[in-house]
Amino acid sequence: MCGVVGIAGKSPVNQMLFDALTMLQHRGQDAAGIVTSHNGRLFLRKDNGMVRDVFHTRHMRALLGHFGIGHVRYPTAGSSSSAEAQPFYVNSPYGITLAHNGNLTNAKDIHDDLFKTDLRHMNTDSDSEVLLNVFAHELQKNATLALDPEQIFHTVKRVHERCKGAYAVVAMITGHGLVGFRDPNGIRPLIYGSRVNDAGETEYIIASESVAITALGFKVERDIAPGEAIYINDDGEFFSQQCADDSRYRPCIFEHVYFARPDAIIDGISVYKARLKMGEKLAYKILREWGEEHDIDVVIPIPDTSRTSALELANILGVKFREGFMKNRYIGRTFIMPGQQQRKKSVRQKLNPVELEFKGKNVLLVDDSIVRGTTCNEIIQMARDSGAKNVFFASAAPMVKYPNVYGIDMPAKAELIASGRSVEEIREIIEADRLIFQDIEDLKDAVRTSKVPVVQEFDCSVFDGIYVTGDIDAAYLERLEHSRSESAKKEKDGYIDVNIDAASVDLTGIKES
Repeated sequence: MCGVVGIAGKSPVNQMLFDALTMLQHRGQDAAGIVTSHNGRLFLRKDNGMVRDVFHTRHMRALLGHFGIGHVRYPTAGSSSSAEAQPFYVNSPYGITLAHNGNLTNAKDIHDDLFKTDLRHMNTDSDSEVLLNVFAHELQKNATLALDPEQIFHTVKRVHERCKGAYAVVAMITGHGLVGFRDPNGIRPLIYGSRVNDAGETEYIIASESVAITALGFKVERDIAPGEAIYINDDGEFFSQQCADDSRYRPCIFEHVYFARPDAIIDGISVYKARLKMGEKLAYKILREWGEEHDIDVVIPIPDTSRTSALELANILGVKFREGFMKNRYIGRTFIMPGQQQRKKSVRQKLNPVELEFKGKNVLLVDDSIVRGTTCNEIIQMARDSGAKNVFFASAAPMVKYPNVYGIDMPAKAELIASGRSVEEIREIIEADRLIFQDIEDLKDAVRTSKVPVVQEFDCSVFDGIYVTGDIDAAYLERLEHSRSESAKKEKDGYIDVNIDAASVDLTGIKES
C-alpha cells in the first residue's frame, strides 16, 4: 500500500507536496519521494524513511517548479531497497515521472514483453517501473511535439488493455502536464480537488485520500472513476475521459477496515461512518452469539484504527469504553513493518497498558483485523499481566484467509493465522478466553451507503478468496507465497545496495537533490 499525490500549481509546489505526503504517511513508511518540474528540468529527491527524514531544508530548496508528484511507500514484495523508492523516471518520450499505488498482477509477463518487444530495460523488480514503461511506450507510438489530451487518453486506454491488477497513478509529462488515472475496477482510491488562488488562477491536486486535499486548502471535486483519466496541461486546462471499455466500482474494502484515515472520504463513502457501522454490526453479533449476559465489563480498542468501531460497539452493548493502551506515536504501524521479529519487538514499545482499566475485569479488546496473530497474542498477554480476569477479543473485520494481490503486502497464506483454521483454533493460538469475527456480509453492509448507490461491490479477496480481476490462479498464488515468505524477504534484502549520493549530479535531465 502506498500514497500518491500530484499538484498542478501556479506557484512553487514543493512545500505543498511535502505537506500532502505527511498527511498520507499512514499509507507507507518505508520510503518517500518528490519530483518537480521547472523550465523543462526535473528535480528529484527520494530515499528510504519517513517524509520528515527524507526531506531536509536543502532538499526542499532544490525542488523547484509549479508542477510535481510525490509518493510514500511500503514494500509490497518485501524489499526495502532504496532503488525501488518512487517516483520513477524515463527520459523518452518527453521525460515522464510516475508514482503508483497498487500492484500489477501480470507484471512479470509485461516485464518480459517490454524487453523482448518494446526493447525497454527495467532496472528494478518494481511493477511501478513496468507500469511507467508501458505508459511511456504507448505514448511514444503516437507522440508529436505538441501533445494533446486525446493522445493522453488513448495511451491510458492502452495501459488498461495491457495492465491487469490495481493501480492508482499520478504521472508528470515534462513540459506538458499532470496525468491521473485509476484501474477499471477502482480497487485503489484516487481523488482530485481544485482551488482558485489570490490571482484568480485555478490549481489542481490529485491524491490517494481526501485528507491530503482538504489539509492544503483545496476543495474536493470528486473521485476519479474506475478506468477514468484526468489531464491538466501546462496552461492549467483540465480534461477528463473514460478510458476503459468495461469499468465498474469494486474498491478494496480493506481501505475502510484499516488503511485509510478515519476522516477520509473514499468513493463518496465516509471511512469514519463505515467504521461506526462495523462496530454496530459486530455488537449485534456479540449479542446474538454471546447473549445479553456476555460478562463484558469494559471495551478497550487497540489503537488507533479500531477506536471508532470499538466506541460504537460499547455504546450498543451498554458497557464502558476505556482507553486501556497508551500509544507511543513515534513507533510505526506494525502491520506495515517488514520482518516478523521487528513487528513482534515493536508491539510492547508501541503500546503501554493502563493497569487500572484491566485489573479484575472481563475485558473485550477490539482490533480492526487479525492478520498474523502475533501482535494480538502479545497484546492479550499484556492485558493479563495488567490483572485482567478474562480477556475477550473481537475483530471488526472477518477472518483474513487469503493473500492480497492488489498492493497490500499481507503475508504468505501459510503465515495468515486464519488460513485453514477455525475460530476456536485461532482463539487457542492467541490465548483469548473468547474470540469473535465480523461477518463478511455485515462488513459489506457497513461500508455500503444509500447516498452512493454506484458502489455496491467490493474487492473482499483477503476474506473470501474472490479476486475481482479474474486472472488469479493457483500458480500465481504459489509464486506469491514464495516471494512473500519471511525467508524469501530476508534473502531478497540480503544483498548490499550501493547508493551513490547524487546531491549535485545532473543525469539525463533529472536532478536528485
